[in-house]
Amino acid sequence: MSSALAEFRPAEHENPAQWVRRVFRTFRRSRPFYGGLLAMIAGVPIMYFPYAKLSLSGMTVQMATTGGAGSLIIGVLLIVLGLTAWFQPAVRFFAGVATTLLTLISVPVSNLSGFGLSLLPGLIGGGLMLAWAPNPPEEARAAEAGTAASTATEPTAPATTENAAAEPATAPLPVVPAQAGPSAPAAADVPPQQSGEQKEAR
Repeated sequence: MSSALAEFRPAEHENPAQWVRRVFRTFRRSRPFYGGLLAMIAGVPIMYFPYAKLSLSGMTVQMATTGGAGSLIIGVLLIVLGLTAWFQPAVRFFAGVATTLLTLISVPVSNLSGFGLSLLPGLIGGGLMLAWAPNPPEEARAAEAGTAASTATEPTAPATTENAAAEPATAPLPVVPAQAGPSAPAAADVPPQQSGEQKEAR
């Protein structure tokens, strides 16, 4: 038995009912299970009513229409798309879009989408296929959990020390002298005053 089937092997001390439940839970969580299920449920009324024969008070009523072949094709395709979403989850986007379009096409083609019984299951199933995403691997989840735990337990330094170290020292602004009024003449331009004695000598 290969290692790919390890998760489907019966574990020790596990009865058959528990094994079936565990395998079904693993199968359901690893693919768009409910989207595929609703798509298959939507295909049954579309495929059934054009070929159904109902008896009402001894009277046989057959609802066969000219779109019977189209209804059969749409119903079979919806069932195939549901199975594809189950066993090939990688193409879930294509299956979801195709399921939604076929459900809308069945409204005018197949007796109002199986008398309305297939409209909601088909649209909801297509939306669930488009919205489904696989779970991350166990290793990635364990790494994320370890990173979150280490981040939560790291000691934090005082905020004042970090702020003081982060702020650069600011130099004082230079002082600009105030502008004076009209400047006085320079000292070299003013002639020296003659003393009184020199005046008398002259």
